[in-house]
Amino acid sequence: MGNSGTGVTGVTSEGTAGTAGTTDEPDTGGSEGSGSATASGTTAPTTGEPTSTTAGPTSSTTAEPMTGTASTTNGLSEGTSEGTSEGTTTDGLTDGTTSTTTGLVPGVCGDGQLNVGEECDNGPDNGPDAACSEECLLDKCGDGKVDPGETCDLGPDNGPDNGCSVTCDILPTSCGTQEAEAELIPKPVDIIITIDNSGSMGNEIVGVQDNINVNFAQIIEASGLDYRVIMVSRFGNDTAESVCIEAPLGGIPQGGCNNPPNAPVNGDRFFHYSIEIGSHNSWCRLLQTLNGNTDDEYGFAPEGWQKWLRPDAFKVFLELTDDGVECSYNNISYDDNNNVNSGLTAATKFDERLIAVAPQHFGDSKENRNYKWYSIVGMAYNNPPDEPYTPMDPIVTGECPTAADNGTGYQTLSNMTDALRFPLCDTSKYDVVFQAIANGVVADAKIACDFEIPPPPEGKTLDEDSIVVEFTPSGQMNPLLLGKVPGIDQCDSMSFYVENGKVILCPDACDLAQDDKDATLKVEFTCDPLMPL
Repeated sequence: MGNSGTGVTGVTSEGTAGTAGTTDEPDTGGSEGSGSATASGTTAPTTGEPTSTTAGPTSSTTAEPMTGTASTTNGLSEGTSEGTSEGTTTDGLTDGTTSTTTGLVPGVCGDGQLNVGEECDNGPDNGPDAACSEECLLDKCGDGKVDPGETCDLGPDNGPDNGCSVTCDILPTSCGTQEAEAELIPKPVDIIITIDNSGSMGNEIVGVQDNINVNFAQIIEASGLDYRVIMVSRFGNDTAESVCIEAPLGGIPQGGCNNPPNAPVNGDRFFHYSIEIGSHNSWCRLLQTLNGNTDDEYGFAPEGWQKWLRPDAFKVFLELTDDGVECSYNNISYDDNNNVNSGLTAATKFDERLIAVAPQHFGDSKENRNYKWYSIVGMAYNNPPDEPYTPMDPIVTGECPTAADNGTGYQTLSNMTDALRFPLCDTSKYDVVFQAIANGVVADAKIACDFEIPPPPEGKTLDEDSIVVEFTPSGQMNPLLLGKVPGIDQCDSMSFYVENGKVILCPDACDLAQDDKDATLKVEFTCDPLMPL
């Protein structure tokens, strides 16, 4: 036996066979083949180094001589030797394996082996709810999937503002703490003007028509206040002690009231309810026409002038007459008798009746009045003459030169509602009068005590129980905390409730806000937590 031998090589091209290794002693190698290719084996001494005629791998050597055989089918040659190697070629490609071949063959996810690029591989146990995913990645917080031991996972959105913590636990709120400064908006104002149409009021009516636009409506307009004017008085030419209001407040073009149209022209801010007002009956006329019990002449408001009132608006009355009050309606008499005591009695009865018939507009009690009553009546001049009387001034029993009565009932109602009073007689001063009333309307505009809750972030739900309101008085740094109560019946001095998506300040808290228009209100809230999956 020789000391060296050669392995078998694979076929490298179609029709060419490999050679079989030999030993020191001559042996012959056989070949078998079919088709167009043949193979033969020869022997030759070697030194232990493998000989290759192909581009494919060759087998290792053995210490003892061996006899190899090769066969070819369709160009495929196969050689074998005892205890050695084997090579195969198909269509010119050679694949060889030996007992000494090294290197990791790339695998696939799911084969149970940890391959390159994989974090884990549990074979058939991989899955979306398992520790190792179907992509052979370890399940971990922040991957966007709720894995075992997690209650949420929003991926890169995990954090305190989105409801899922960085450790994949559901937080008490899904949006963090939201806060917004509440916008304190003045309530709208509805102004009801009633004018005496008696024969002595011609000059006063002209004074109203001359000033109601430039010295009244335009001042209110410039303030940004949402206002409207309702005129309750007979429509027509001022020569007949009737009232006609031109643009821009009214709908009649400027100059059109020199020859008034057949009917008043109403607009977005001005509404005329045409009915004759006598010397003494303005209160009764207002009550008769409020709900349409007495129709206006043109049928504009069959339901009464309350049709044009807005429930959320503060109401301002302006009375113009040179007489006192003396009338009856629904078995209730109002008579001021031109003296202080009777004026108080009459004013108290009218105030109670007005509140009773329309509490939604005028307040549900004297403590919660929602109106003021300005008077331009026949009382004596102040000193100086164009200075208005304030609610702190006593009732005036004297009369101005052209007046018939002093109007103590109207004066008293002005004082009761904290409004100003003006002498009627000097129409040349009506610019000052109407400017003062307009400025008073603007200054007295009440802050709305309800406001919309700021919307939560998209896709989140507001937690109403979490709402907190902070009130910071003007000039102060430390806010006052208002507490939430279930409803108005549980209100106290520092509380609010939520209704129809709005924060509503309780009455005492509302008064606090309305008395300090430069104060700030801030709303804080959180959102409902995420629902566990």
